[in-house]
Amino acid sequence: MSMRLYDTSTRTVRDFVPLVEGTVTIYLCGATVQAPPHIGHIRSGLNFDVLRRWLAYQGNDVVFCRNVTDIDDKIISKAAEAGVPWWRIGYPNERAFNAAYDALGCLPPTVEPRATGHVPEMIELMQRLITTGHAYPSDGDVYFDVHSYPEYGALSGQRLDGMRDQGDAGVGAKRDVRDFALWKAAKPGEPSWDTPWGRGRPGWHLECSAMAHRYLGERFDIHGGGLDLVFPHHENEIAQSKAAGDGFANYWMHNAWVTMSGEKMSKSLGNSVLVSEMVKRWPPIVLRYYLASPHYRSMIEYSPEALQEAATSFGRIEGFLERAAELTGAVEPDAAVPAEFAAAMDDDLGVPQAMAVVHNTVREGNTALAAGDKDAVAAHLGALRAMLGVLGLDPAAEPWASGTGHDRSEDLRHVVDSLVHLALDQRQAARGRKDYAAADAVRNQLAEAGVAVEDTPQGPRWTLEKNGQ
Repeated sequence: MSMRLYDTSTRTVRDFVPLVEGTVTIYLCGATVQAPPHIGHIRSGLNFDVLRRWLAYQGNDVVFCRNVTDIDDKIISKAAEAGVPWWRIGYPNERAFNAAYDALGCLPPTVEPRATGHVPEMIELMQRLITTGHAYPSDGDVYFDVHSYPEYGALSGQRLDGMRDQGDAGVGAKRDVRDFALWKAAKPGEPSWDTPWGRGRPGWHLECSAMAHRYLGERFDIHGGGLDLVFPHHENEIAQSKAAGDGFANYWMHNAWVTMSGEKMSKSLGNSVLVSEMVKRWPPIVLRYYLASPHYRSMIEYSPEALQEAATSFGRIEGFLERAAELTGAVEPDAAVPAEFAAAMDDDLGVPQAMAVVHNTVREGNTALAAGDKDAVAAHLGALRAMLGVLGLDPAAEPWASGTGHDRSEDLRHVVDSLVHLALDQRQAARGRKDYAAADAVRNQLAEAGVAVEDTPQGPRWTLEKNGQ
């Protein structure tokens, strides 16, 4: 089965055929660094990290470009409110986004360009559009003429006569209120750069077209981003890039939102959940499992209860991995994932169906463990690690194996282990003298402290309950 992906531009699931066999080029709209990331922001990076890993597993060389928008109206406004230069807002938040991507096990992008580092490419693109009649300068601003591009609105399925003003400043200087700004004239106190049309700063949409062209060429395979970017951002990218003569993206993929109480998670609604805080309460690998397990086009309704369910579910996977390793020793991931897993991933990145294969493998592995079938356990362990590796969820692989991305309690695990074993020794001594009440009391006290004890033929084992507290 060839890989098939849902293409927003055609509203169909299409066979995925890269422009160059063996190479896949992806542009992902990354962070606008006005504030630190909440889990809704980071979902897009996680979903496309899984796509990238699956494409690489299939033997492709993946060129992954994820941009940083480090200048826009909100960044400038926040800087003015705080009385600091604009870059004092952007750079700390850019680091916060990268820390969040790293914490949740996302592979670093091939290239991560900043908008402010690509003004020459933006000027060149604007010049091409003005020369061909698709854009016009007006009092220091530069606007795209939407009437000049007949396909405008095709991505979002909108008609031009049903659209409203896109909200750019200087409406009176536009030929049409629906024209959008490529470049904004300088204002007192704002950052600006020289252009043939006067000093100013880039419009949001122009940035991505210029950076995609710079790193991926006139035409590339996949353009991704959140569902909220379809209009106007991605619609405008298509218009300005194709009007300039670029083929631009062959496929458009959009991930759904993380919601709270049915509303899109956003800072403006006051319902955001910062990644930096979440990883203090939950192991980052559990947070990745929670965000990556649903289908990328399905909404995730956030709640602590849902995260607890994810923690319990992933705990079953970890439990089998630990018990299987105790029986078989180190087992490397299989070279090939199970056919059912591959079929699910090839069907529009069907992670929920792929996860069903993961959990079925865990159940079969536990049955083999109960039967003491070492060969069967090893086989299930190898298959499981192969699948988890594709999903970025193998605890025995990087970044999890070295401790990167784990919460701070992991640093003290060896200390906790020693203390728990002291208590377990006391419990075992009580059982040896048939003082079962004392033995049960030790177990209950450990449970109250969040330590679950399991009696096995190899002796008692303990795990920390993942309750997010």
